Amino acid sequence: MVNARHVKQVPGRKTDIGDAQWLAILARSGLLRGGFVPPANFRELRLTSRQMQKLTGILAAEKNRLHKVLTDAGIRLPVVVSDIHGQSARAMVKGLIAGESPEQVLTYASKRLKASEEELLDALAGELTDEHRFVLGELMDHIEDLQRRIARFSEHLLDGLAPQQGLLQALQTIPGLDERGAAMLLVEIGDDMDAFGSGEKLASWAGVCPGNHESAGKRKSGKKRKGNPYVRRILCEAANAAARTRSALAELFKSLLIRRGRKRAIFALAHKILKIVFVLISRGDYYRDATVDYEAMSVTLRVGFKCSENTATSRLE
Repeated sequence: MVNARHVKQVPGRKTDIGDAQWLAILARSGLLRGGFVPPANFRELRLTSRQMQKLTGILAAEKNRLHKVLTDAGIRLPVVVSDIHGQSARAMVKGLIAGESPEQVLTYASKRLKASEEELLDALAGELTDEHRFVLGELMDHIEDLQRRIARFSEHLLDGLAPQQGLLQALQTIPGLDERGAAMLLVEIGDDMDAFGSGEKLASWAGVCPGNHESAGKRKSGKKRKGNPYVRRILCEAANAAARTRSALAELFKSLLIRRGRKRAIFALAHKILKIVFVLISRGDYYRDATVDYEAMSVTLRVGFKCSENTATSRLE
């Protein structure tokens, strides 16, 4: 199995048989580089990971549809609540579906909501018809069913990656990567970085590096090349999360945001995260952020631990 990008530049033969024989001769001669093939267990877990990504996309579409139906009925709950799929907001939506009045639905609101009771009542005062309630009920059932299915897929994926638990914990130290994201990324790129050779080659394979179209000393285009769409999606989601943290990655995002715009800054941050992942898997090490003084943190933790020990000893005496 040869690299598809290298084959694209090679002139083929008339028939499929002749083309296959020609590629085999070139591969034996060392003129073509083999494509990346992960181990069998990772290839099997890819089915679970990619189906979970597909269900996550369907879930996002259903949530947007629920929002649209609420807006059509005059319910402006998303205006006063940051997440309409949170615990209290979902309880209020279910109360509206059940036919309760806005005053009754208001009892489900959490005390942590910043909106006042008058604002919530004004947002809940709409014109819900029977058709609205029917569609909202079906959407809510579908959303909850999708969430249960995604949870089962996630549990099955993590169980399959139990031997790589230490590697998953190391990847989770990268800002923006949680346990599920680290697992989905690991089954796509594998745990053997010798297959790629360097972080730059891994980024090129995944398609998260800028293009390099240069001719006669002139840079023609920087358009990204095609790569693994699943890896790109995971990395861009992690980059969006890392951009909202207090880390060196967030500082990189802010510096690029002004000059290059949000989309290019996110893509550059995804490129950086993948190169960090390559280093962590190769060395079997944890991520250390440049903005964190780990030595001072360790001293503080040791002092706090000794103080707690002394307090416990004094209490026993």
